[in-house]
Amino acid sequence: MPSHQETPVRSALVPFEPDALPAPLTRLVPPDVLARWRSADRAGQAPRVVAVPGEDGEGWTAAALVTARPRTAYLKIVDAVGEVPAAVAAVVAAARHQGLVQVKWEGWTADAGAAAALGFTPLRVPLARAEDADGPGSGYVRCLGEGDGEGGSDDDVEGNSGGAVAEPPYYGQTTHFTCGAVTALIARTHAGALPPEAFDRAAELRLWRDATNFPACEPVGLGVAVRRAWPSSPVTVFLDEERPVLLGHLPESEREWRAVLQRESRADAGRLGVPVVPHRLPMAAVRDAIGRGEQVLLLLSLAGMQGFDVPHWVLCHGAVPGAVVIEDPWANAATGDTWVDAHLLPVSDASLDEMSTLSALSADSAESAESADHYRGAVIIGDTEPRHAS
Repeated sequence: MPSHQETPVRSALVPFEPDALPAPLTRLVPPDVLARWRSADRAGQAPRVVAVPGEDGEGWTAAALVTARPRTAYLKIVDAVGEVPAAVAAVVAAARHQGLVQVKWEGWTADAGAAAALGFTPLRVPLARAEDADGPGSGYVRCLGEGDGEGGSDDDVEGNSGGAVAEPPYYGQTTHFTCGAVTALIARTHAGALPPEAFDRAAELRLWRDATNFPACEPVGLGVAVRRAWPSSPVTVFLDEERPVLLGHLPESEREWRAVLQRESRADAGRLGVPVVPHRLPMAAVRDAIGRGEQVLLLLSLAGMQGFDVPHWVLCHGAVPGAVVIEDPWANAATGDTWVDAHLLPVSDASLDEMSTLSALSADSAESAESADHYRGAVIIGDTEPRHAS
């Protein structure tokens, strides 16, 4: 794909307030597009309108609604209207100004040919999505590196001047509790150890059933299930907490039997030769693992990106300057969050470090959250399995 030289575009960044829209915007945006913009509560994703004023300074010639998950390193165009190339160029310039590594574009109204001409590459269509998940039928991405728009190459779909990241398949978890199983299946499919046609809901539930601590998948149990499913793949669990985890929200009677299962998982790990490293995995080690071609299943809290403190598994599979690229199998449709946000999602090392530091505070503990112990759970998968053709 050729490099993209862009003429600077004058623009303004305007907060998107659904009940107080500026007149130039209402004149420019088609009613069906405006209805979509208003159909979700996007407040948690800092919705803004990038506006391109006309030469006379009175009206706008182009505009785009942009959002992004908090604590991430991208901007997403929901729609661009009016003179679309000018609107997109203004969004790309805004993303560069903020030091972001990526711009995405939902395919509600985006034309594939126009997107390509503006430096965007199509994203792979999801293999599956939850029944309540919303989202466009297509999406596009443009990664911003030192060479992008300045004589560099955009040949890599997810790459930038600092390196390339291959695109895994995207699969949206079909339940609220199978994130661990889905991230492992994405990892194995991406590595070629599982053919895409075998990645379906039955596979999702089968792996979850083998890994679950009812209903969550704790790190050791997930690592053991991955090793059982792919016996020749090296698996290492990192967990710097000896006590049972992910149980603090439960009453004592519910914690007790799940703790028994977690102890059984540790015994299984010993029998299967799955190392459980009792040290916290640093972000530098996550990058090193990715550089070696390994995949990192990382347990984090959704508090930073979604606003509620729920443990959640994601796959770390790529690294670019300024961010680690993850796959998140869940998107929050109520906030306008879609698979385009969750797929090839760049998160800065510092943000990922904070998100994946979980509290070991128990529900009946007298400790404060500030003084509670913290831990990190991760499963690193090597790759020695036979590869299947995609």
